[in-house]
Amino acid sequence: MPILRLEPSRAVLVLSALLAACGDDVGGDDATSSPTAPTLPATSTAATDTGPGAGTTQDAPTGGSVSMSATGSSGADESTSPATLTGGPTTDTTGITSTEPIDTTSPDDTTATTAAGDSSSSEGGESSSTGAPVDLCKVQDDMDAMVPCTDEAPPNSFEPDVQWAWPGQDGDTQVAVTPVIVNLTDDNGDGAIDLCDIPDIVVPAYPGPSYLNFSGNLYVLDGATGTVHYKVANVGAVTYPAVADIDNDGLPEILTARPSAMGASDGFLLALEHDGTQKWQSATQYAIGSAAIAVADIDHDGDVEIVHHGSVFDHNGALLWTAPNAGGAYVNTIADLDGDDNMEIILGPTAYRFDGSPYYSVAIGDGHPQVADLDADGMPEVLVVTTQGLSLIEHTGTLTYSNQAGAIWQPAAIHDFDGDLAPEIAAGSGSAYRVLETNLMAKWSAPVQDSSGYASSTAFDFLGDGTAEAMYADEVSLFIFNGMGQPLLTTPRGSWTQWEMPIVADVDNDGSAEIVVVSNLGYNNSQAPPVQVVRDKLDRWIPARRIWNQHTYHVTNVREDGTIPQFEPKSWTKFNTFRTQAQVSLGGGVCLPEPQ
Repeated sequence: MPILRLEPSRAVLVLSALLAACGDDVGGDDATSSPTAPTLPATSTAATDTGPGAGTTQDAPTGGSVSMSATGSSGADESTSPATLTGGPTTDTTGITSTEPIDTTSPDDTTATTAAGDSSSSEGGESSSTGAPVDLCKVQDDMDAMVPCTDEAPPNSFEPDVQWAWPGQDGDTQVAVTPVIVNLTDDNGDGAIDLCDIPDIVVPAYPGPSYLNFSGNLYVLDGATGTVHYKVANVGAVTYPAVADIDNDGLPEILTARPSAMGASDGFLLALEHDGTQKWQSATQYAIGSAAIAVADIDHDGDVEIVHHGSVFDHNGALLWTAPNAGGAYVNTIADLDGDDNMEIILGPTAYRFDGSPYYSVAIGDGHPQVADLDADGMPEVLVVTTQGLSLIEHTGTLTYSNQAGAIWQPAAIHDFDGDLAPEIAAGSGSAYRVLETNLMAKWSAPVQDSSGYASSTAFDFLGDGTAEAMYADEVSLFIFNGMGQPLLTTPRGSWTQWEMPIVADVDNDGSAEIVVVSNLGYNNSQAPPVQVVRDKLDRWIPARRIWNQHTYHVTNVREDGTIPQFEPKSWTKFNTFRTQAQVSLGGGVCLPEPQ
């Protein structure tokens, strides 16, 4: 089904007959054709910092300053030769080396946004079940994934294009963490911040050439253009932020940390309003380090709790409790393991009930947890990656196996990579990136370069064919792999690698998924831009959600507007994925792809 773009102010329900009338010519390129560079306008526009620290301006980010190698299809029988797409660099008036901005609309389309997302109909349209008008600018979906996905991209839909690249600002040219994505600004001027606006990318950055700098500044970038909406000074540069509506006011807040002193690895939890103004700073000082923030309503009382580096805070920033010996618990996750509706806080080898009492403890060493049903028993398991390998813990806390499959340290992705309706595990281990069956037999392995062995993994079904493409960014490249482990896309990036990974979301609200990848100088003095957004040249990748709110994102943990469910749907019974993005139906909610 072709993707139809609609006006941004209010989405309109489109009948299937109208969709059919649009034709399929958008995907009509021959599968063996090589991508060609689009015609680029030679002008750039100035972006104004309008939030805290306003008064500075920068040139708008520009497209395509990197080369990409891509094949034309993700099928297992892929035989197309790689093609190269390179944007020609120019120098703007500020002396920043960049390329001309790319027009983000397709040749036959002059509008920019869509109605795709977590909703069931449109304002002025009718609900399919009741006939009552439904506002697509507001979340209608309960994340039950009962609707089958119907969108499918043409097979030759891997013609990558750098939609925009942010060069940094005020000397902040290094990004070492995974960004988060949510709507924070009223882009269409209707007085509301909602799903009809353009999503925003939240990212901390810091100056080079330091390997790690615990102090930096936080930037909120427009998802469609990379324009800086505002900058917030003095935040944790390697603290992985989260976004969520923590006070039930209908608007997301940004959660990050503030170092106790310049360059310090300890500090305070920090909450910012949607416009960047400070909401609160915790009274408690603790080790913020390179740890990822996670949020959930852990006791289903209607108030959100915040988990960071083994400490649990309430929605006002008050410390509730801290787990013992949590120094190695950099990436925490939250799930209801025992089915009592209260959430467990999972640090990896240990887990705690919502009140801080112990739930389980196993002797496997520090590691990063992922939650999914990995043995088809209908209950969640905790997969922990450690320096010694993979360990599996039952929902009861019983250790099934420990430290298997070699040394793997990276947080993993869990998704159906082969369309068999069963999950697989994707993770890297230094020199190899692998997709494993749940019995730990390798489906495939591909060479990568990550000497630290830290980088995380993710996935998305870009074509809507029921098989997800694995994504990984090592020290020098971003990769997308097909179902046989062959690279569909390779593009330069640089990083020392922390726990960061590329992420997928519809960042410009056009009904087609994009990829966000970050870079820093890394080991090879990389000149890759700090933030890049990559799209399909003709926007043929299928619709994705417009949010990615935390490192341990698993779809049901957050609604698309940033609100947190009081009773989180159990992701292992809905999608059975972890750290990967969900497909949405055009004009509908999250959906499940049907295997081909």
